Amino acid sequence: MISRRNFLTTIAVGTVSAAVMAGCGQPAAKTGTAENPVTINYTWWGNDDRAERTRKAIALFESKNPDIKVNGNFTDFAGYWQKRATEAAGGGLPDVMQWDLSYLRDYGQRNQLLDLSTVKIDTSNFDKSLLPSGQIRGKTYGIPTSTNAFAVYYDPAKLASLGIVEPDGTWTYKEFNAFMTEVGTKSNGALYGGGDYTSVWWMFNIWLRQNNIEAFTEDGKLGFTKDDLKKWWNLTADLRGTPAIIPEERVAQLTPKSPFGANAAATEVTWDNFMAGYLKDSGAKELKLVPVPSDDPANLGLFLKPSMLMVASAKTQYKDAAARFIDFMVNDPEVGQIFKTSRGVPASKTQRDGTTFEGTDKSVVDYEKSIEKYLKDAPEPPIVGFGTLEASFKRISSELNYGKVSIDGAVDAWFKEAEDLIKQNA
Repeated sequence: MISRRNFLTTIAVGTVSAAVMAGCGQPAAKTGTAENPVTINYTWWGNDDRAERTRKAIALFESKNPDIKVNGNFTDFAGYWQKRATEAAGGGLPDVMQWDLSYLRDYGQRNQLLDLSTVKIDTSNFDKSLLPSGQIRGKTYGIPTSTNAFAVYYDPAKLASLGIVEPDGTWTYKEFNAFMTEVGTKSNGALYGGGDYTSVWWMFNIWLRQNNIEAFTEDGKLGFTKDDLKKWWNLTADLRGTPAIIPEERVAQLTPKSPFGANAAATEVTWDNFMAGYLKDSGAKELKLVPVPSDDPANLGLFLKPSMLMVASAKTQYKDAAARFIDFMVNDPEVGQIFKTSRGVPASKTQRDGTTFEGTDKSVVDYEKSIEKYLKDAPEPPIVGFGTLEASFKRISSELNYGKVSIDGAVDAWFKEAEDLIKQNA
């Protein structure tokens, strides 16, 4: 297995070589041949496991497309967006990039991403309710690689040791809160019920959908009111400071592991494709997934979100090569076998049907099948600056958990940041 250091070294050498050629004034051909292939740059975020899987996918692509070479590099999630911002400011985004829905509108509306409907990429095998998440004002800027959905994780062995019946996922918020309280009480504080789920933006988004409220309007404004956010943060007001919710001080101590992955909490409300990571972190033999709580059993507010997308730079000189690489990464069955559900459940039916799912991967696929009847259209790309708003939502929620701010104060603080940011990007 290639180490991250050696992998990056190999990439760096390739990138430098390309830069030297460009510096020598040799114009790059827009299409290549097996004897003189074009080189495209591809970047993604992730860990060593994703790097190894991506390296295999790139090698497979190059073996099937000898007229194209792919230079790849990766970094962690936070550092990834800092690099993209720097490159965008200098006009030099990589040809192809792994992308997150939170940043699609930021770059798409500024004409920094290629409209992928202008190149040849097969989307006939994608769920039509999913594709709009990569579209802005009639243009397609991102193609989903995979999907994920929100769920409640729990460890059946931990619940059994406490004599607590496993949940079936048909619960209201009051019942979910009671469940977390029962865990914390019966374990004498050794195991918290869970984290404060009201600190998670996407769970708030789901609650809004359960109440038929849009998070954002079509013209880029907030679709909910201060009263809505106040109701949301009040849902766990009685649990903060009790064994039901793990205190923020303890969360900080456990970082980079989550409370659930560190065996300090009985539940975690998050995306289903984190299953493999939680199993590895916790050492559990088995983890299970059930739907999130809802006060309307007919409307769980759930949707399939692109766990990530593939995009291309608007300034790439190699549109055809970039399109072929993106098409390969999202549709090829062998790529599905390489990644399994480590990127989420493959979004393309061709890739999904060509992939064998077992164990952990099968449990994630089975969960998404189990919630099919509740799924609604994925939301369109969030407003410009959403990544900043999501981070501030988490930060202010943490201050609420610490007891540094009242709910009214937290609502006013977040709304001020949100409205200021919306004005800046109007």
